[in-house]
Amino acid sequence: MKPRDLADLTLLAALWGGSFLFMRYAAPAFGAVPLMWLRATIATACLLPLLIWQGQVGTLRERIGLVTVMGLFNSAIPFVLIAWATLSITAGLASILNATVPIMTALIGALWLRDKLGVGRLAGLVIGMAGVVLLAADKADFKPGGSGWALLAMVSATLCYGFAANHTKRYLTGVPPMVNAAGSQIVSAVALTPFALWTWPAQTPEPLAWGAAVVLGIGCTAVAYVLFFRLIERVGASRAVTVTFLVPVFGTLWGALFLGETVTGAMLVGGAIVLAGTGLSTGIIRWPKRG
Repeated sequence: MKPRDLADLTLLAALWGGSFLFMRYAAPAFGAVPLMWLRATIATACLLPLLIWQGQVGTLRERIGLVTVMGLFNSAIPFVLIAWATLSITAGLASILNATVPIMTALIGALWLRDKLGVGRLAGLVIGMAGVVLLAADKADFKPGGSGWALLAMVSATLCYGFAANHTKRYLTGVPPMVNAAGSQIVSAVALTPFALWTWPAQTPEPLAWGAAVVLGIGCTAVAYVLFFRLIERVGASRAVTVTFLVPVFGTLWGALFLGETVTGAMLVGGAIVLAGTGLSTGIIRWPKRG
């Protein structure tokens, strides 16, 4: 990987890790749905001109049904679930749990698309899920005020991402990346509009919360998508997905630096187990062969 690609990978991880920080900060002021509507709408305003400039509006129109499904499960639903979860759990913990997306992708691919799971990938699924159980063991309190529902929301969000990835693989292979990127945000913005208007906060959020929403939409979504698809084009999907290992590092770092969140030993151990499982399930870490 060239220095420029490595810089893009690091910046992408910093942006996606930062998304948990900005959601954690702004979600209490806006509410989960209005904040994610702003995120998708701002990203749409950035990506739509690029889509038009590349002359790919017609392609989006032709695939609008399939892109709608992808947009709902790759953006609208998981965005809201994660934002709602950050009302109860730390940005660091949310980013670590989000690292299970490749594990969920592999699991759904095996069940739906009959993708073969070798010993290494199967071991990765088991190890990764064990890490999730360890992280949730002392936090899965479903009583009022507990964080159990937030943890369940995070797992549900990763399942949505896993379904969307397999849906894209089956039905949208070969579609220009910008069509998927811009289309998913357009769908999300439209789908969330009535719910955002219904739940819009009665009190106007403070300027810093608005700033967090803007950075979330521009940096953590629009710019991040461009970086991610540029990495896929230059170094391939298998190398681009290594960003999964860096996002929890930045998510935990930003939460500790700017929100004063505590990084516990259980988070470090559980996070390491999740990342090991992710590495095995994606093939980045190879299971030792006999002989």
